[in-house]
Amino acid sequence: MRQRLDVLAILVALLLAAVPARAQLPVPGVTPARDVPDAHEMPDPNTEYKVLFMVGAGPKADEVNPTLTAVARYVNTLAKAGVPAEKRKIVVMIRGGIDMILTNEAYKAKHDGQDNPNAAMLQALKAGGVDLRVCGQAVVGMKIDRHAILPVIQVDLWAMTTAINLGLKGYVRVG
Repeated sequence: MRQRLDVLAILVALLLAAVPARAQLPVPGVTPARDVPDAHEMPDPNTEYKVLFMVGAGPKADEVNPTLTAVARYVNTLAKAGVPAEKRKIVVMIRGGIDMILTNEAYKAKHDGQDNPNAAMLQALKAGGVDLRVCGQAVVGMKIDRHAILPVIQVDLWAMTTAINLGLKGYVRVG
């Protein structure tokens, strides 16, 4: 009996070692896409996902921009499907609703003391491996001081230049 338990324990250990543990999702607090029984066109862990999300203004200034939430859901869906972090090359280009890039202090000063509802999501996306950028033409046009921009945001020359350059490198543009 003892020998059978030892063999069983070894088999269980081998099986557990063969099944990768579910890692924590890259963007906490956002659920991945729901499972769909017998779904076709699933994320492929062997594919390199190069995606550029163009983000405009959100419908409400006091809520997280829904496109940022969609990006988080997409990143978490890829992770849940087993796509490794090094194959998730996701870029967010903010070209509208530029106030979302502001530090909380700068946002409060511009919006009657209201906190920036996007700051935490932008931080979480960056921590989850998403490359965050903003259109420099919008930054200059709106006279935004560089110190008022969240440190996780990269300022590019122009959203159009970024979209074209990344497109030439094989990125798929969404939005």
